[in-house]
Amino acid sequence: MKKIGILFGKERSFPMAFIEKVNSKGIDGVFAEPFRMDKSVQGVNSGYAVLIDRISQDVPFYRAILKNEAITGTAVINNPFWWSADDKYFNNSLMTRIGVPIPKTVILPSYEMPTDTNPESFSNLAYPLDWEGMFKYVGFPAYMKPFAGGGWKNVYRLENEKEFYDKHSETNQLVMLLQEEIVFDEYYRCYCIGGKYVRIMPYEPRNPHHLRYAADFVPGQERLKLMEDIVLRINKYLGYDFNTVELAIRDGVPYAIDFGNPAPDAERSGVGEENFEWVVETAATYAIERALDQKEGHDNLTWGEYIVRSAEGKALLDS
Repeated sequence: MKKIGILFGKERSFPMAFIEKVNSKGIDGVFAEPFRMDKSVQGVNSGYAVLIDRISQDVPFYRAILKNEAITGTAVINNPFWWSADDKYFNNSLMTRIGVPIPKTVILPSYEMPTDTNPESFSNLAYPLDWEGMFKYVGFPAYMKPFAGGGWKNVYRLENEKEFYDKHSETNQLVMLLQEEIVFDEYYRCYCIGGKYVRIMPYEPRNPHHLRYAADFVPGQERLKLMEDIVLRINKYLGYDFNTVELAIRDGVPYAIDFGNPAPDAERSGVGEENFEWVVETAATYAIERALDQKEGHDNLTWGEYIVRSAEGKALLDS
């Protein structure tokens, strides 16, 4: 029997619909249920062929459990080891190497020193930093956001240097990115599941949250193909099984704005009925594929092209 479990928090519509969809397909020997555990013992698997992770970004306890499940044979979606290692600044750095257009971006030390550090902890950091060089490179208006954060928490739009200094002083110990504003003509949010299934959704981030998918952008076939190729390339190198990529179109060029979202919004109330039906159907199809391919006791994780090429000592780009 191949069990598919889903680990989730407050969301309800997607997890329940996902479970129902998997079970409605009637695949012999495969069924889905909410993940349940009353203890985790090192090196012992809980019996799931596949686990869909929707919450470990907020609950470190769950992330540790998922790593134990992974090393004992479960196909965890998304790879918990890579998810722990990844951050948005690395994402951007990788894109500069694989030819994906991105906004100009720099990383900033936290405004407040981290707990248990003092000025001597920063012996290698120049003082003052080259603020003018960074401002000239990025330009204003600009956005400042956490390098490891998700959603729209602690995100600031900045018009000038004064606003930057004022807002940076509010960020406490957060490590922030300063990023060029891409003034876009069109904007799309794109699901990518299994590194092969893509849904490109017109999206208007300037609208109130409940109306962001009420956008009337209509891309032509050439632009659709270009965006799909970028989405697939990003996920090929990052190795995420379930992710969203946000693309802002400026002068016909799709810029990848945010593309490390391993637990993206999939609630009916958030994404709308048509997108919800697609993500439920596609996630169920992919989870079943992974369950049928799962080999007990083996590594059943997805590893991105960046990790694979690094392990093999190969050049980053395709030859």
